[in-house]
Amino acid sequence: MTGPLREREDAHALLTAEAERARTGQGRLVLLRGATGTGRSAVLEAATAHASHLGMRVLRARCSPDDTALPFSSVLHLLGSVPEFADVGPGGDDRGSAARLWRLLRSYADESPLMVAVDDVHLADEASRRWFVEAARRIDRLPVLLVATERSQYDIGPRPAGLTHALSPSVVRTHTLAPLTDDASADLVRAAFPTASDRWTADCVRAGAGSPLLLHALLDDLDGAPPPTAVPRTCAALYPGSYPAAVSWWLDSAGPATAEVARTLAALEQADETASPAAATAAAPTAAAAAAAPAVAAESAAGTVVVTAAEGAAETDSECASKAATDTLAALVADASGTDPARVSGWFTAMTRLGVLRPDRTGRPRYAHPLLRDGVLSGWSTDRRQDAHRAVAQAMLRRGDHLDAVARQLLGSAPTGLPWALRVLRDAATVAARDDRPGDAVRYLRRALQEPLPDDLRQRLLTELGSLEYASADTPAGIPRLAEALDLPAEPRDQVRTAIALGTALVGRGEVRTAVEVLRRLEATLAGHPDLARALQTASALLSDQDQTVRREAYRWLTDTAERSPELVGASGQALLVRYAATAGDLPAREAMRRLRTLLTEPADPLAEPFLLGTAAAVAQWADELDEAERLVERGLAGQHPTLLHPMEQALLDTRWDIAAARGAYGTLLTARPGAPRARRTGGPVNADAHTLLALVETGRTAQARVLADTFDLRDAPDSWELNRFLYARGVLRLTEGDVAGALHDFLECGRRQSARAVLSPVVTPWRSAAAECRLALGNPQEALALATEELRLARVWNTPRTTGRALRVLGRATRGRRGLELGAEAVAVLRESPAEAELVASLLAHGRQLTDAGERGRGRDLLREGAERAERLGSVRLLTHAEQALRTAGGRRTTPAHTGSGALTGSERRIAELAAEGRTNTEIAELLHVARRTVETHLTSTYRKLGIRRRGELRGVLDD
Repeated sequence: MTGPLREREDAHALLTAEAERARTGQGRLVLLRGATGTGRSAVLEAATAHASHLGMRVLRARCSPDDTALPFSSVLHLLGSVPEFADVGPGGDDRGSAARLWRLLRSYADESPLMVAVDDVHLADEASRRWFVEAARRIDRLPVLLVATERSQYDIGPRPAGLTHALSPSVVRTHTLAPLTDDASADLVRAAFPTASDRWTADCVRAGAGSPLLLHALLDDLDGAPPPTAVPRTCAALYPGSYPAAVSWWLDSAGPATAEVARTLAALEQADETASPAAATAAAPTAAAAAAAPAVAAESAAGTVVVTAAEGAAETDSECASKAATDTLAALVADASGTDPARVSGWFTAMTRLGVLRPDRTGRPRYAHPLLRDGVLSGWSTDRRQDAHRAVAQAMLRRGDHLDAVARQLLGSAPTGLPWALRVLRDAATVAARDDRPGDAVRYLRRALQEPLPDDLRQRLLTELGSLEYASADTPAGIPRLAEALDLPAEPRDQVRTAIALGTALVGRGEVRTAVEVLRRLEATLAGHPDLARALQTASALLSDQDQTVRREAYRWLTDTAERSPELVGASGQALLVRYAATAGDLPAREAMRRLRTLLTEPADPLAEPFLLGTAAAVAQWADELDEAERLVERGLAGQHPTLLHPMEQALLDTRWDIAAARGAYGTLLTARPGAPRARRTGGPVNADAHTLLALVETGRTAQARVLADTFDLRDAPDSWELNRFLYARGVLRLTEGDVAGALHDFLECGRRQSARAVLSPVVTPWRSAAAECRLALGNPQEALALATEELRLARVWNTPRTTGRALRVLGRATRGRRGLELGAEAVAVLRESPAEAELVASLLAHGRQLTDAGERGRGRDLLREGAERAERLGSVRLLTHAEQALRTAGGRRTTPAHTGSGALTGSERRIAELAAEGRTNTEIAELLHVARRTVETHLTSTYRKLGIRRRGELRGVLDD
């Protein structure tokens, strides 16, 4: 150890005073105690130098465990350093040898005051220890200062009694060297690296762990890589390696039992560090520990929060929780290492006081720095580390710890071949996938595949792993993994699951035709399994939606087969044909829903049921049956296996977005937008992007909408229905920005692409109405009239308020005159029965402008005011702006809207609020009104905001006002 000493003034003062006292003939024993690395030897060396300066003779000895075989070995080393006593050795009799050695020491003291310096006296042989004790009793009238250093660290294996155990306090002065404070350590760092930042300095302080030995070794290693180079987190990054050598020496000094516990803790902590935040929260040891709040906190460069308690502070609830967390961890480490839990808990306490360990937010002790933890682990071979992780996992399993915590330990272990290990890894993967942590699930399954497995189980795990790798954006790994699974022998049902997952992944990469061919090849081998063959046929048709050419082929085959042999396509295939007819403009909503409800009552194979539910949900949303659509979505998502890739999962999520958009729930659309939908990897825009773009426009955030629109180069986007949705949304943005020609181009391109896919009905994208409004703005009323007329014809086929009312509104504007007014009024009347509030607002504004232009200003202003109030409640800044402009043009002004009070509630909000005020739960309300629980929660949240209340108990009083 090199470098200046810090915070050792008290020790130096004591030794200086005792040296002066010894020179007057009043000798004493001074015992310097302290943990390994606290600088006992350095203080002793400074004391000998001072004694020499005072003219005292100095005798030195450093005890070693290698010398214990020879009695009086340490005393002989001490006296052997003096030339005139170099040939002195012990006799055969211990008592006689001790006396002779004492006479030699005394004769030496007669010549000059003497300092006898004995380092590491705890390592002395037993005869020498007895001799030092006897000498301490007899030097009080001699000019002899006996200074000894002794290790006093708490270890797992109890240490023997110390040197002064049998001595009277009057003949010995004991001084314990405390670990360095953070301030003193920081001074040492800045002395070595004056330009170091506070953060870099703090990192070094934590890695030094209050030990001068470790800190100086670290600074020596960092001399070749000064700041701003980051302080390493692993010993491999250090050169020449003084720091890991110092850590190893520290562990060796503590003994094998302590080293085993220290390394077991390091292995456990290392596994914890790999956990995602959600997994770490789920696997927190206890609620009490998780609630622990540290008194003082500071963040390290590694992101770990460490705490130090104020000295002398009274025990608080937080401290009790921290102790509970420490005891829990101690029991685990003790179980895994085969050690006494009480000794482990005591060691944690001792190491925390020294600074080697520091409690985290939950109160659990952790190594003060990752570099220190790595140094502790560096003394273990790979095999030994793996054994430790397995032992910890078994101990956790016995205690009933969280699956995530056990599985993380197994990640670091070698294959065990034990059933419990495979079970834990598979269950943990399922939980992680369900909690939307695909990265964690992937790690668990990869480890599970290292276990010895039969082919059928390996096939299932490969399918799950490939699905999750794809879901976690590791597409290159996921698809080969799924292809490998499909080649393994397995039950037909498992093969179908694998093929559907592989097809979904291939479509996500833009390989639609390849995906369909994979499914058809497997279908050809399933002659004896008609239900499974039907599931593959349905999956092929659904996946073909991403390519218009493949889609035409798939639906042509499905249609022909259904006409010849309806039983061959099954309920899910027939549902897809209902959806196809709806989008083609061949079927009214009432008939479509009748057919689908009938199909939903038929028994369904579990593999085919998701297709049926998802298709029915999409059609129900188009049919304005939003509550029913939401129930179907939730039912379908609940049936999805969290570790299996399935095309219907994304379809259901897309329908959920469509429902929110139909309701005008712009806040939901803007806060719930995912970063990357699970089943889309091609780089083009997805349905969520289109809805987000429209929500940004409606809420007046056109600048943000423009940024999102410019994110995608649509020239390279795949030819899919999602691209068409995005073209429509971008057209709305361009129209709002005043780029009418650009908007018209987007709407017409959307229509061209939709028509090529045989999607003619306005149930998906009302591009004709939007294009007609652009034609009107550009002064082409005849072309606008043709587009609007065709839109209304198709809308009346489907015959729902939303599509019909929207088409009537635009046709009314294009027709003008008395007939235009009639169409506008009809649009408003129709949409009052629709859940699509935004469409009603748009029609109120359009008809209000029609009336004011026709001279009926009073009626027109009333409609414009109603539209403005509804737009404000809806949160549509775009429509509210149009309403206020129209009112100003009409010479009117808005009345004060009902921002608060029961008058601000919609009909649905009031019904739900009244039931909640009666004491019914959200689940009871959902069942009573036949809506999804999510709908109830959404409406209640909106109700609380409008009424200015915070809790359910306040509803009755507010509603009665």
